[in-house]
Amino acid sequence: MKFLDLARVHIRSGAGGGGCSSFRREKFVEFGGPDGGDGGRGGDVWAEAVAGLNTLIDFRYQQHFFAANGQPGMGAQRTGRDGADIVLKVPAGTEVLEEDGETLVADLLRPGERVCLARGGNGGWGNLRFVSSTNRAPRHANPGQPGVERTLWLRLKLIADAGLVGLPNAGKSTFLAATSNARPRIADYPFTTLQPGLGVVAVDGHEFVLADIPGLIEGASEGRGLGDQFLGHVERCAVLLHLVDGTSGQVAHDYRTVAAELDAYSPALAAKPRLVALNKVDALDGRTRAARRRALARAAGQPVLELSAATGQGVAQVLRALWAAVAAAREPAAPAEGGTWQP
Repeated sequence: MKFLDLARVHIRSGAGGGGCSSFRREKFVEFGGPDGGDGGRGGDVWAEAVAGLNTLIDFRYQQHFFAANGQPGMGAQRTGRDGADIVLKVPAGTEVLEEDGETLVADLLRPGERVCLARGGNGGWGNLRFVSSTNRAPRHANPGQPGVERTLWLRLKLIADAGLVGLPNAGKSTFLAATSNARPRIADYPFTTLQPGLGVVAVDGHEFVLADIPGLIEGASEGRGLGDQFLGHVERCAVLLHLVDGTSGQVAHDYRTVAAELDAYSPALAAKPRLVALNKVDALDGRTRAARRRALARAAGQPVLELSAATGQGVAQVLRALWAAVAAAREPAAPAEGGTWQP
């Protein structure tokens, strides 16, 4: 299945049905009077988060969603049928934004949450509604209200407990493959990972979700490489794991490059708890390994973990440190399932 995390949709709620202007026409019923019914209400447009989806690819092939109009009223005091609602099924973690791409309409985090994006128009009143002591035979009825038409953006942010960041070829995909059942593409050239991936990691009887995104390079915030378009997928993470390639001769510069891009994207993302790990230590001798670990620790201003995702060396210690950070950030009580999102 192809991955798509941004989609533009055009929606329109249903228009209300017009009221009916009608009079009783029955044999032996003199002065039957008005009996026009009201029009039906137009359908609403809803967005609902559902389980089992992890992409917005369905909205690439269909971008227009129109709810049904209400039926007009009829004689004999018959009310028109309401228009059917339409529901946009989106993955959990989807944000709904206005056409400007910045104003947040709703954030659907859990399956079952839903939000009304456009209310259907009310049906018009039939002439029966206008009967009064001074107007016993009204001949006018109201038209139905028009529907609401909007253009919106859907932006998916994957929901994960921890996220992997680093330069291309830092070993992020190898780490994800070594610690979960995920099977990302792995090769010895930059930008092997072209789309985010998720994996469920288990350590000491605990489980958490780990997200891998394509690597960042200097100038990613300005659009270089794959840019920073996938950084939104680690915004929801409780902790980041910053992997640095130990075989690089400038580990401190590599660390600062990614840290600068995180800060340029969002200061809030840069301020998230972060673990720093030196990867591919199996390819280093003892002296080089110690020197590069010290250089990286000075640049990061914190202790540095060591691991080799390819051989498994140090991976368990890194996972335990990640789980400790995730557990500390998790809320003590799980939120209620479902519900309607309130902006």
